[in-house]
Amino acid sequence: MPIAMSRLMLYVHDVELLKSFYQTHFGFGVAEHIEGEWAVLNAGAMEIAFHRVGEPYRELEHHSNSSNAKMVFSVESGLLALREKLVSAGVQMRGLKRYDGFPQLMCDGEDPEGNVFQLCQAD
Repeated sequence: MPIAMSRLMLYVHDVELLKSFYQTHFGFGVAEHIEGEWAVLNAGAMEIAFHRVGEPYRELEHHSNSSNAKMVFSVESGLLALREKLVSAGVQMRGLKRYDGFPQLMCDGEDPEGNVFQLCQAD
């Protein structure tokens, strides 16, 4: 029986902020939405879901992001321009990088709650 990953769910403090961030900067469309509690965005072959954190965690400031997870988004072209656009918009972005034997240009960034994402473009 084949198994496929269809959705990545993140527990977040501000569903609306992250929904807006990924709509604005990545152009993802909304598939499901319950204001302030839940949002699902179409992100290509899979969806990204934002679920508001549970009641005991809502009074805490943004959680410290010590996750070892990273969302990776592929772009066909224009990675340099996209990175500059994000930097100009105040998005926390790291420098461009390459690894020997790996034919991709990459850069990492952080969304408003500190979730790490990577943009990559094949050579």
